[in-house]
Amino acid sequence: MNKGYMLNDRYQIIRLIGEGGMANVYLAHDTILDRDVAVKILRGDLADDEKFVRRFQREAIAASSLNHPNIVEMYDVGEDDGKYFIVMEYIEGRTLKSLIKKRGMLTLPEIVDIMLQLTSGIACAHDSYIIHRDIKPQNVLILDDGRVKITDFGIAMALNNNELTQTNSVMGSVHYLPPEQASGSGSTIKSDIYSLGILMYELITGKVPFKGDNAVEIAIKQMKDPIPSVCAQNPEIPQSIENIILRACAKNPKNRYENVTEMYNDLKTALSDERKDELRITYKYPEHELEETKVMPNLKDIDKMSDSFVEKKKEKKKLSKLNIAIIIISSVLAILVAGISIWAIVYPKMTEKKEITVPDVSNYSVVDAEKLLKEQGLNVATDLEEKNDGTIEEGNVISTKPQSGRSVKVGTEITLVVSLGANGINLDNYVGKNYYEIKGILEAKGIYVLVEKKEVSEKDKDKYKENIILEQKPESGTKVVEGDTVTLYIPDIITEYPDFVAENWPLSDIQTFCDEYNIKLVTEYKESTTQKEGTIISQSRAKGTKVMGNTTLKIVVAKEKQAEEPIEDLLPSE
Repeated sequence: MNKGYMLNDRYQIIRLIGEGGMANVYLAHDTILDRDVAVKILRGDLADDEKFVRRFQREAIAASSLNHPNIVEMYDVGEDDGKYFIVMEYIEGRTLKSLIKKRGMLTLPEIVDIMLQLTSGIACAHDSYIIHRDIKPQNVLILDDGRVKITDFGIAMALNNNELTQTNSVMGSVHYLPPEQASGSGSTIKSDIYSLGILMYELITGKVPFKGDNAVEIAIKQMKDPIPSVCAQNPEIPQSIENIILRACAKNPKNRYENVTEMYNDLKTALSDERKDELRITYKYPEHELEETKVMPNLKDIDKMSDSFVEKKKEKKKLSKLNIAIIIISSVLAILVAGISIWAIVYPKMTEKKEITVPDVSNYSVVDAEKLLKEQGLNVATDLEEKNDGTIEEGNVISTKPQSGRSVKVGTEITLVVSLGANGINLDNYVGKNYYEIKGILEAKGIYVLVEKKEVSEKDKDKYKENIILEQKPESGTKVVEGDTVTLYIPDIITEYPDFVAENWPLSDIQTFCDEYNIKLVTEYKESTTQKEGTIISQSRAKGTKVMGNTTLKIVVAKEKQAEEPIEDLLPSE
């Protein structure tokens, strides 16, 4: 599209800024709102393809429902003389891919920050029932201030729209393609989690984990090969970081994070001191549960089989009488053996009890549960499932699989689900540590955190750092469980209100002051002929009053008095 072209009588094309498989992206100027925008236009050779047009329009529908600081904002969508387009926020930045090429491995704090922003944005998409399906560094923009923006929902899939599901289509970029997509099994939110893990691997190492001579070779590696260890490549990488990658990039989706929010919470504490001695994770489920490929016989092999059958049929006629006798005797013996075998199989089935109801063994000890189940003619699986449960004593049975009350055949294997007790931890000594870091750790365990300000005198304020924990309740060593509350005390430096009026504070500085001390600012404007507009006339809290959080400060600001119209101007003209 040429420079200067006016799209839809509104968007003036400036230049081409990107090319993709489905669309080209142009920098354009919105002549109505007077702003630069990015316009994605479906390629001309695809505009006549109904399938591609639908996919392109799907991007617009998906993106329009998303409102998040880490997702590129969409402004408009339309069609102009057969040109399908989407108008988006124009981001002056570079792709994450170009940053990786320039820098190689990024620092761990940078990596965690980028991943936190990405997972936050993708979690928003998943909450709106949208899977991105093409997460890769090329689709992530980095602004100069460090903010991350996710773009290109071109092959996004609405979870609640069956018409958009393509289980037999492999979409996305092969280097970041999860095994289930590579095998054609379709996508879930866990597919995006896998791609996020691959992206994180690339941020750490500066390269993708799987390479090959072609896309098929890479896809096979995605399905079969374990992800290389980042710790082995760089011993300075903490195990907590590698564990996040291992869990996100598990071949079996059952071994991945349940959702992106879970991954986000894991990232928040990845660099904390509490996790520096973390052990390498192990997977609960087998990694390769994909359906085995069924190989059909070659047509030539089928022809050979047919020819062989014909030849054997011809040879059969040449059999001697002796051979015929041998065949007859062998057949009789075969019938007898088959009859005995059938009887051995059928007779026990005729006499066995066909079905039984699984008994309720909840709150039983494992030993007692196994005893009861075996008495009922059921087998008990060797491997137990364990999970946290605050209502069932640790070590006792929560439930069974299949669940109690179900009718099953005698001999069915029953798996016991055993309680680990409440999801609890023993509190460490948090005094002297950063409040926000400890808050993240505790909340990840399901613990509620309250913050209390503790007064510190002005003369002692230099002894304390902002947000450093001074005290905790309960004390260290106390066991707390999911749902419990921990109170953390941080410094509240005693400050006095300044004289905003005499010192002629700007309103913006007063607002900053209030934000810092958690004060609600109420602004009232009063007309004045003697004071300049914007001047502070009065304040509700006098100079020298101690500042307390969760209070209200009222400020009266001068406003220029409007001149009254002459009475004669208000009279109707003759």
